[in-house]
Amino acid sequence: MGVSRLDVFYRRLLLTKLFIGGWGKPEDLKRIFEFRKIIGDREKCKSLVPQDYPVYINKTEELADCHVQEGFFISPLEHLVPGILPQEAVKARFQFIVPKRWQKNRPVCIHLAGTGDHFFWRRRTLMARPMIKEAGMASLLLENPYYGYRKPRDQLRSSLKNVSDLFVMGGALILESTVLLRWLEREGYWPLGMTGISMGGYMASLAVTNWPKPIPLIPCLSWSTASSVFTTGVLSKAVNWTQLEKQYAINSRYEEEIIKLLEYCGADSFKMGPKLVTNVDEHFHELSEDHKLSVSQCSRVDGGRDCGGATDGAEHLLSLGNSVGASFETLPTALGGYNAHGRRTDPAECCRPSLHKESISFMKGVMDECTHMANFSVPVDTSLIVVVQAKEDAYVPRTGVLSLQEIWPGCEVRYLRGGHISAYLFKQNIFRQAIYDAFDRFCVKYPNLH
Repeated sequence: MGVSRLDVFYRRLLLTKLFIGGWGKPEDLKRIFEFRKIIGDREKCKSLVPQDYPVYINKTEELADCHVQEGFFISPLEHLVPGILPQEAVKARFQFIVPKRWQKNRPVCIHLAGTGDHFFWRRRTLMARPMIKEAGMASLLLENPYYGYRKPRDQLRSSLKNVSDLFVMGGALILESTVLLRWLEREGYWPLGMTGISMGGYMASLAVTNWPKPIPLIPCLSWSTASSVFTTGVLSKAVNWTQLEKQYAINSRYEEEIIKLLEYCGADSFKMGPKLVTNVDEHFHELSEDHKLSVSQCSRVDGGRDCGGATDGAEHLLSLGNSVGASFETLPTALGGYNAHGRRTDPAECCRPSLHKESISFMKGVMDECTHMANFSVPVDTSLIVVVQAKEDAYVPRTGVLSLQEIWPGCEVRYLRGGHISAYLFKQNIFRQAIYDAFDRFCVKYPNLH
């Protein structure tokens, strides 16, 4: 299946770069990886968020067909991993859209924000208000960390400054969704479910892996891992590879310490092999301007390591780069020493020939570690999951990574014609219908679970 030309064209209109600050501090990545081991296991998370975690409503507005409540609470991530969130993101804000008249029960769907979805207007207008009219269903819109009121002052629009910011956002949203689901339960709402479009669908999926009860989940235009989004999707062109390569070359801690913490080694780390290289060449050749990418979605070579340990970082990344056939400019090879801070002293090391493919491999490794659904618990009842995907999605490549059906047996996947952008603009009604279907399925299967 080809990729949408509209997706490619739309991406070229956006000039801002992602991750201009680099990978994030090595010590922050270490803290995030350690926390991922906890939050990836639902059993370990049962007591992370108290049942009566405080939530506050500070504003109520009456509209023609609904009441709009605005509220806030302190993100639990600030208590569990202090200082990892930027100060602006510590207070979680949400908007609760409640119908004036319920049609049946008091259903609420939590919507997490997609890329670029700041504040609440877009989700309220395109999803929440129509859902009140069509199904009498309430919507709770949570603002993502790094967006809207929670955006750091030094961040340009929606462009996350560091790779680690995406992982912090995911960890925060898992815990914050738990807070809101428990609050809604205490307030007597039922049934409860979660959805989101693009990145919002992905974050909603993460949140549901942590919820200890059956719950409807409707992820739209998202898939099983974020690694392909930033290595072979059209968004890979928005990544500031120059800064990432420079930082990776200068600071040896990424290569020597962080790689050893990566534990994910699913089947998609090696199974596609040369076939994927051909696919990437065919589908993404036109995307290459600054770097010519023909990179496999394989994050680890089967013989390079096992699930319980790690090989030497440089050997691992180099063998991976060779196996996937990444194209790059041939530059002079240089070997350098290190100073007392673990930084390479020879500036020529920043130009070693393998640096670009090593950086892409490192990106695949850290992304899979913190974002691959196979690294998290399977939702309690996968039959309540309805995934909506676009067949020609150039933003969320599905080639070469485990499918959600493999990770979550029993889930339903619905495919739309077209790409990511056209589906987002014109298929919101299909997303809403998937929500109604998942909620109906829940009510039939668990009529007394409240």
